[in-house]
Amino acid sequence: MQTEVLYLLIFALAASVTLALTPVAMWLGQRFGVTTRPGGRRMTEGDQKRVSKLGGLALFGGFTIAVLAIQVLPVPRLDPNESTRLIGLLLGGAIIFAFGVLDDVFEFGPLPQFIGQTLAAVTAILCLIFIEYFNNPFTGQQTDTFPFVVTAAITFFWLIFMMNTMNFLDGLDGLAGGVTLIAGAMLFINSAYRVEPPQTSVSFLPLALMGTCAAWLLFNFYPARIFMGGGAQYLGFTLGALSIIGGAKMGTILLVLGLPLIDVVWQAVDRLRHGRSPFRGDRGHLHFRLLDMGFSQRQIVLGYYAFCLCFGALTLVTSSQLFKFIALAALGVIVALAFIVITRRRQSLVRAAAVSAAGEAGADDGPPPSAG
Repeated sequence: MQTEVLYLLIFALAASVTLALTPVAMWLGQRFGVTTRPGGRRMTEGDQKRVSKLGGLALFGGFTIAVLAIQVLPVPRLDPNESTRLIGLLLGGAIIFAFGVLDDVFEFGPLPQFIGQTLAAVTAILCLIFIEYFNNPFTGQQTDTFPFVVTAAITFFWLIFMMNTMNFLDGLDGLAGGVTLIAGAMLFINSAYRVEPPQTSVSFLPLALMGTCAAWLLFNFYPARIFMGGGAQYLGFTLGALSIIGGAKMGTILLVLGLPLIDVVWQAVDRLRHGRSPFRGDRGHLHFRLLDMGFSQRQIVLGYYAFCLCFGALTLVTSSQLFKFIALAALGVIVALAFIVITRRRQSLVRAAAVSAAGEAGADDGPPPSAG
């Protein structure tokens, strides 16, 4: 059977399972009261409607079943450790998925969430999903293999970073799912068509993620009928692990997710500067700032899609590590300028509102009493 036919079958399987499980997740959330509650940073229409936030069930089920089906396909497998890494991907994903469901039910604080992320990341590392070297963007050469302690530390940070990035990105309808779909597409194209020899067996993994997210968006794109809840951390773990399994495609992920990744770093530094936990969400993220300025959810989400797709496409048109590094640096400058402009705009609006409120209060007081 031709590889393209197998690609189509796996994509269809992941999408079909997700389509079947999403209504179940919607019913379970309503049945057991695991729904959104408006307040804090959650103020979208879906939050007001109190939709189910057990969407992680559909994401986990669609991807996992498709990945298990991939293992029986008659395709070449070049990596002797592929089975071990597959166990790490599925087991680590199951751990963060379970913690995500518990978080949806009991609404954990940052510490229990971090414990779940740590267990998932350590599981992946023990199953040989780790970063052993980098491609130096200035020389184009591969670095020497890192000592295991360095390898483990870098991998742990990467996976934790990815899980929290996707968790914070999940603030608007269709945002996290669509960005994950784009990132999965870039990983798939790189593994299936750009590397030589093709990583055929590995390329099916991001393809399964694409099918899962494509089906998910039918329910989650604005106006959302279900939220992914803790499933956002599951997507982050999966993307982070796939970028390593697929031959260290971290540069691809960095460019595709450059905007949300820089947003997370910016917010973490800002929270620490103000004495707050970097893991506790707020409405300081770029997508919330744009929403508060009057942009619609669809405008913001489609803008993110375009941004991530354009920078992700750079990984397909060039193999130059230096060019990718320059593109990432340029992206950082663009995002920083955007934050500065938006922050100043918000401050101007706040000051104008305060002046207006003061003027109205003065008018309500009436004229001063006359002497006499």
